[in-house]
Amino acid sequence: MASCLVCLHGFTHTGASWGPVVRSLPRRYRVLAPDIRGHGSAAELRPASLAGVIGDVAGLAPAEFDLCGYSMGGRLALHVALAVGPRVKRLSLIGASPGLAEANERAARLRADEQLAKSIERMTIAQFARQWAETPVLAGLSEELVAAVDEDRRRNTTPGLAAALRGLGTGALPSLWERLSELEVPVTLIAGERDHKFVAIAKQMTGLIPDARLEVVPGAGHAVHLEAPDVVAAILSRRSAEG
Repeated sequence: MASCLVCLHGFTHTGASWGPVVRSLPRRYRVLAPDIRGHGSAAELRPASLAGVIGDVAGLAPAEFDLCGYSMGGRLALHVALAVGPRVKRLSLIGASPGLAEANERAARLRADEQLAKSIERMTIAQFARQWAETPVLAGLSEELVAAVDEDRRRNTTPGLAAALRGLGTGALPSLWERLSELEVPVTLIAGERDHKFVAIAKQMTGLIPDARLEVVPGAGHAVHLEAPDVVAAILSRRSAEG
């Protein structure tokens, strides 16, 4: 029987972004990579809220499943894992964090995200895609990969992305730093070697999660699953086999 792996994409991406990882996984996997509310085919689905996303994943996934998330999708995956408990058998987080620990930090980020959301709403998706491609955390991608990411990003709408930023952004969600010890499943934290911020966050998380392993991918930046999909697939399948 195939193992089910649910993959949650990052902000401005869609479920299609997982294609290279999916193609590198062993055939024993059945992968579900939904478009998160505010993105792709779910661009108009409202509310773009944490409760909505948790309900979507809980309704889509079978009774037991592995869960993986990248960046925003990783933060959401943490919330899903804590919400559905033993249904998640393994959790993998790529370039992700449990959120901002301090209330004043979240409030400041919420204000910044609201300003960004208003800016996004004034653009076409083509204009926004060009601007977002300059985000420093995404630097270092090859021209081929930049083109693929741009194609995926244009599957979105600016109203949808603005709604997702307001409802699912870092400032909008509660911190999970204090709840990491509640995770009772094997957790794999994956970060790119060049993504120093998230390598440091992953190291902190590793010390707080009962059964956690850190995998730093050589030469990769923030978007590890895009830059090194075969390596990510190997990590996912290896941890699954061990479990």
